[in-house]
Amino acid sequence: MADVTIRNLSEEAHRALKVRAAQHNRSAEAEMRAILEAAVRPESRLRLGTALSEMSRKIGLNNADVEALEHGRDARPAEPMRFE
Repeated sequence: MADVTIRNLSEEAHRALKVRAAQHNRSAEAEMRAILEAAVRPESRLRLGTALSEMSRKIGLNNADVEALEHGRDARPAEPMRFE
């Protein structure tokens, strides 16, 4: 795990952090970890798999459709059309 040093944090912010940590029954360090995790990995973030699944349901895509797409991908590409 990476180490992080925070410099030039105001005394007011440091006190507020300690109060917030005490409210959550954890150390100031654990509180900072929780704050950083929430900031960079919010619950409301877009999850690609979930978004694709929801989109598929909305348009009525089912397992048979997915299988047909997979078989189409495995098929040999068609010969290009030639015009003379």
